[in-house]
Amino acid sequence: MTTIASETFDETFREQVEPLRREIMAHCYRMMGSVHDAEDLVQEAYIRAWRAFRGFEGRSSVRTWMYQIATNVCLTALESKKRRPLPTGLGQPSADPNAALDQRTEVPWLEPVPDDLVWSRGAAADPSDDVVSRDSVRLAFVAALQHLNPQQRAVLILRDVLAWQASEVAELLELTTAGVNSTLQRARANMAKLDPEAEPELPDDERRRTLLKDYVTAFENYDVTKIVSLLSQDAVWEMPPFAGWYQGRTDIGALMKNHCPADGPESQRMLATWANGQPAFGLYMRDDEGVHRPFQLHQLSITEAGVSHVVCYFDTNLFATFGLPEVWTPESAAAS
Repeated sequence: MTTIASETFDETFREQVEPLRREIMAHCYRMMGSVHDAEDLVQEAYIRAWRAFRGFEGRSSVRTWMYQIATNVCLTALESKKRRPLPTGLGQPSADPNAALDQRTEVPWLEPVPDDLVWSRGAAADPSDDVVSRDSVRLAFVAALQHLNPQQRAVLILRDVLAWQASEVAELLELTTAGVNSTLQRARANMAKLDPEAEPELPDDERRRTLLKDYVTAFENYDVTKIVSLLSQDAVWEMPPFAGWYQGRTDIGALMKNHCPADGPESQRMLATWANGQPAFGLYMRDDEGVHRPFQLHQLSITEAGVSHVVCYFDTNLFATFGLPEVWTPESAAAS
């Protein structure tokens, strides 16, 4: 057993375990479908690891050991949690944009994750060092995972995302290797139905940057016709905690005209961010005092045909999670 002197214990723990925080965060997010739950569980996993680190025997790598702890923390939490869907995952057809909105605050909705929590950015970041692929936290993939039971979810992530051996997964989950393989087979079959291969998104090139700029300008001018023109023909629009989802330019345009509280140009402002490897925007709505306050967070999928999918999250607590300010100002817009 490795004995660590008390004076170097904390430093050794930080050096070996702290660099893993982003990938452990991504793992907990995949398991839970909630950035807030994931942050809490990462903290719990690190506390457990710190308490157990003095007795770590090195029979596996520190990374494997941390994933074992984090997986068990998540599985325990999932015993008392409901799955987190998006409106499109409720199994109902697209809604009538002219009908009243159906708000369901009792549903624990799927949440986006800020890129900065799972990837390093800036001049020092090296994309080749990323151990969390964008596909592994892609919103559609995480949404599909939430339809698996906790054991299937853990097996599929450990085997297909983290490339663990079946024997390693069996030891962690106290299953037989045959049990792991059969669970994985069922999980893969379910995922094939829940997360079919999607049309590839546009790369981060000038065309996409222009489209995003036009999207922001259209919202800030409250130009519904322009917004609709930027959508693909069969675009999908959903906005938890409202249970309805809408498909097609005509229906999405009608939805905006019927239900958007904007009252003209400059009533809405946007600040840019990133979620699940996708462009996202915090939308601020002008209140009666003339102050633009958080209203919803837009997460966009963009293909050759235009904006193909928008999820608008009305949980304004996400603004702080994404580092977005409490109010929009010209200064914050310039920084964005």
